Amino acid sequence: MKKIAVYCGATTGNDPKYEQATHELGIWLANNQFDLVYGGGGVGLMGLLAQTVLDNGGHVHGIMPQNLYDRGAAYNGLTSLEIVPDMSIRKQKMLEQSDACLALPGGPGTLEEIIEAFSWARIGDNENPCLLYNVAGYYNPLKQLLEEMVEKAFLTESDFQKLGFITQLDEIIPFIDAYIPPAVRQYH
Repeated sequence: MKKIAVYCGATTGNDPKYEQATHELGIWLANNQFDLVYGGGGVGLMGLLAQTVLDNGGHVHGIMPQNLYDRGAAYNGLTSLEIVPDMSIRKQKMLEQSDACLALPGGPGTLEEIIEAFSWARIGDNENPCLLYNVAGYYNPLKQLLEEMVEKAFLTESDFQKLGFITQLDEIIPFIDAYIPPAVRQYH
């Protein structure tokens, strides 16, 4: 394992804890020799994360849709930047080029990307472990919703346990090392 896809906000949010956690994650990635694979943006938590990884000697690979690149959203100075036709291809390429997926706090796009990666794991299209960095309880409402899905029999408990909710960076490697993809559901 050498690359982690990180999904995060194109803004910094309104709690300094999000920026602090992003900065700490960037240092952690570089110090543990994980390349960052991300959306290629230069603003918000995305830009902070990329800059922190680069400042600490790490490698950053951006994958950005053409329309965002055309609007000037790209971060200059990345190790590599791949421009793709659209978000669907970006998401697929991020999964293909990474060994794990992690979400920092972010908005609907961040949520959609990590949940899609988790959903794809459940149908056998993504073998990467998926983690949510639950900074200051940010993802508690999502965790509660998923627990409700388990209670209402829309999500199995075993699959729910395959989604990592972490609060400390030292939980990342043990979760990844112990991860076994969900059993693919059979319909016959």
